[in-house]
Amino acid sequence: MSDKAGRHAAIRIPVGADWIQGELGLPSPACGLVLFAHGSGSSRKSPRNQFVAASLQEAGLGTLLMDLLTQEEELVDLDSGQLRFDIPFLAARLQAATRWVLAQAEARELPLGYFGASTGAAAALVAAAEIGDPVKAIVSRGGRPDLAGAALERVKAPTLLIVGSLDSDVLALNRAALARLGKESKLSVVPGASHLFEEPGTLAEVARLASAWFRGHLDSAWAPSRADMLDVSVRGE
Repeated sequence: MSDKAGRHAAIRIPVGADWIQGELGLPSPACGLVLFAHGSGSSRKSPRNQFVAASLQEAGLGTLLMDLLTQEEELVDLDSGQLRFDIPFLAARLQAATRWVLAQAEARELPLGYFGASTGAAAALVAAAEIGDPVKAIVSRGGRPDLAGAALERVKAPTLLIVGSLDSDVLALNRAALARLGKESKLSVVPGASHLFEEPGTLAEVARLASAWFRGHLDSAWAPSRADMLDVSVRGE
């Protein structure tokens, strides 16, 4: 089910009696797998997250972009907007996706990372605090780590907070959150960037920072010899 060019697949992840949709991209070989938690009102089709995911794949990292809501829940959320800000609910969905990944024979050897944007960053931090050791690194893009609340002190994974220099309110929130995270965590400020990193070159800088962070921490978490690196594929349902 794989080849040297890697594998891309549409997958379905069970959540209770329903399922959520995802897009898996695995280079071959892969040194880790990064699960994406999108921001409020977004989805696995987010062009910004798609851009970052492509960059991570070029760096030898697998990616899993997914909708955290079922199709029915998305329709409800479009009307009410409630679920996109329900951090415990979104974190529980990310945990369910993580456990699904860990149950796949072809992927369970890969160290895991989380990439969260906006409110998705808070969900990633809460999920990481609950999942624990399998999550080896986290990156937040323009995130709201403050919404993770008391979970911040329980996050063990090294966390990189990326914020635009023009996003002053969110930057202040991230600086406060950094003081509550572990000593291996870091804040990187992208000059001239606003909240959505729409300015020329700013999203590419996010992708560069994220790739370096994940490669640094996921490589060291696994660190096989190149000759022994797995040729990994995951089967969609």
